[in-house]
Amino acid sequence: MGIFAGSEIVGIAVEIEKNGRDFYRLVAQNCKRPEAKRIFTMLEGEEEKHIAAFSAILQTMQKYEPAESYPQEYFAYMRALAGDHIFTQKDKGTEVAKAIATDKEALDKAIGFEKDSIIFYTAMNKVVPVSDQKIVEGLIEQEQGHLKQLLDFKQAFM
Repeated sequence: MGIFAGSEIVGIAVEIEKNGRDFYRLVAQNCKRPEAKRIFTMLEGEEEKHIAAFSAILQTMQKYEPAESYPQEYFAYMRALAGDHIFTQKDKGTEVAKAIATDKEALDKAIGFEKDSIIFYTAMNKVVPVSDQKIVEGLIEQEQGHLKQLLDFKQAFM
């Protein structure tokens, strides 16, 4: 059995998606190019769908209760491990978006965030129980789709 439960990964994914949604919403509002506004607005909607989908998945998963004497240590460890991913921090998506000066900078940040999500989920997939790996793989596929959309947009318009 892995050290992390898939339910914990999905819970972190919900937070990542919320921050992604907030980031995309704010950069879309501030875009100068209509085509940039269009893709960021579309990605905001995609993040909203992912929040709903991941929340629904989370409701069907068995909640993991660690065997440690101090269960909060387990959850603190999970948060520390995920802490390198900028979108796991509450309200970080909005904070980062406020510092964006250009559409190109927003696009580059978005590409970086999507790559970070793929790396995070891929790494975590190695430590979750086999029974939860399909869920994490689904998260990876969705983030790969976002990354492809952003890269295609960059090639076409930037």
